[in-house]
Amino acid sequence: MILLTVAFFLWLGYAALIAFYRRGWLRYPEVTAFPPPAPVPVTVLVPARNEAERLPGLLAALKEQHFDARLFSVLVLDDHSEDATASIAQGAGGNVSVLSLDAGTQGKKRALERGVSAAAGSLIVTTDADCFPGPLWLSLLAAQHAQAGSAFIAAPVRYRNPRRLSGIFQSLDFMTLQGITAASVATGVHSMCNGANLAYTKEAFDAVGGFRGIDHIASGDDLLLMHKIAQRYPGRVHYLKHRDAIVDTDPAPGWRAFWKQRVRWASKSAYYDDKRITAALALVYLFNLSFLVLAAAGFWNAWYWIGMLVLLLLKTVVELWFLAPVARFFGQRRLLRWFPLLQPLHILYTVAVGTFSSFGTYEWKGRKVR
Repeated sequence: MILLTVAFFLWLGYAALIAFYRRGWLRYPEVTAFPPPAPVPVTVLVPARNEAERLPGLLAALKEQHFDARLFSVLVLDDHSEDATASIAQGAGGNVSVLSLDAGTQGKKRALERGVSAAAGSLIVTTDADCFPGPLWLSLLAAQHAQAGSAFIAAPVRYRNPRRLSGIFQSLDFMTLQGITAASVATGVHSMCNGANLAYTKEAFDAVGGFRGIDHIASGDDLLLMHKIAQRYPGRVHYLKHRDAIVDTDPAPGWRAFWKQRVRWASKSAYYDDKRITAALALVYLFNLSFLVLAAAGFWNAWYWIGMLVLLLLKTVVELWFLAPVARFFGQRRLLRWFPLLQPLHILYTVAVGTFSSFGTYEWKGRKVR
C-alpha cells in the first residue's frame, strides 16, 4: 500500500497549501468604501490583434468611466490585425488613439513596450480587447495607487455568464486562479496575476527594464513583469480587492480554445525564479497525478480505488473550503454546485496541461509560438 501512503502525504501537503491560500485571501481586506478619485494621469493600454468583433464593447465601457476624461487616454496597440480592429479604434474618437506595430515587430510584449513608451500617463493600466470594466474601474485603480503608493496592482477578473459546460468548468477554474492571485500577493509569494486587469507605474516599468530578460518568452507579460517589479519594489505590489474593480470577460468559446489558452498560460512556469512557486506547482501536479496512478493500480487491487475515492472527497472538501469565500466575492456562488461533479475532469486537465505545457509550440491569434 505504498502508493496510498505516498498519495496521502501528497494530500497533506496539498491541504496545507490550500490552507495557506485561504489564509492569504481572508487576510487581504476587501475594500468596501469608495475613495475619492485621485488626480493621477492614466494611460490604458489595449493590445489587440484581430479583435474587430469584441473591441467596441471595451471602448463603450471606457467611455462610461467615472474618471476625469482629461486625466486618462486609451492606446489601442494594433498587432498587425487582419480585420477592422485599427479602423474601429480610430473611429472611436475622444481620448482613444491607435498605435500600430512596425513591420518586423510583433507580439504582446513589443506592443506593450511601444505603448508604455508613448503613454502620457504616469500610471499604466492594461486590459484586453474582449473585456468589460465597470464604470468605477479607473477611479479605484488610481485611488489604490495614490493611497498605497503601489508600483504594481493586480486586480480581479471574472468570466461572465457561463452557460455551456465548458464555460462553467472554465469559470470555476479561473475563479480559483483569481483567489490564488489575491492570496499570493497577500503572502508575498506573487505567483499569479492576469493582464486583463493590471496597473503599474511607468517609472517602475522603466526601472526594471520593461520586458528585458523575459522578452524571448511568448507569454508572461503579466506575471513575469510582476516578479521583476516585486524584486525592485518590495512591499509595493498590491491587490485591489474591490467588487467594482472586477473586469468581466468571456470564457474561451470551446474546449479546444480553452486548452490552447491554458497551455499558453502554463508555458511560462519554466521561467519562474521563485522556487516556492515551482515547489507549489510540482506539489499540485504530483497530487493530481496520484489519482491517475491509483486508478490504474485499482485494476490489481480494488483497495486503491477505495483510497482514491476517499482522497477525492478530501480534495473536494478542502478546495471548496478555499473557494467558498472567493465565489462570494465574485458573486458566483451558484457555480459551486457544479464543483464536485467536475472534479474528475479537473484532475485530468491539470495533469494534461502540466505535461504538455513543458514542450512544443502552441497557437495564438493565428501564430505559432514557442
